[in-house]
Amino acid sequence: MGDSSSYGSEARGAAGVAATYARLAADRAETLTRAAALSREFDGIVEANALVAIDDEHDPEGGSTAFERAHVAALLARAREHLEELDQALERVERGQYGKCAGCGETIPPERLEIRPATALCVRCARSNPRRSP
Repeated sequence: MGDSSSYGSEARGAAGVAATYARLAADRAETLTRAAALSREFDGIVEANALVAIDDEHDPEGGSTAFERAHVAALLARAREHLEELDQALERVERGQYGKCAGCGETIPPERLEIRPATALCVRCARSNPRRSP
């Protein structure tokens, strides 16, 4: 992807901080675009189903319609969660705390930040509390 020196403890220089912030901001913009598209898709599914009396239990197409609606809703929820993670990561960059584990305070390895730039936890802390953060 990018140069791993842009992340973690080496991101303290002005250029590294700017690169990290730019990467997170670009991911945020892409996620906003994806969330807007999913929201329109979800609204379209709901609108289309409002025009037709669908009995999901007995209509052969009802099950797939319900699945499609649930699938898009889950994707939209995940996009919104990712936006929150990105906002928190951007705040950490601004506070100079990006790349520090929120669990143990140790430096998050640059390789992890390369793969999961919005993460707040090192691998060890993420494994010990998988529901807290990716």
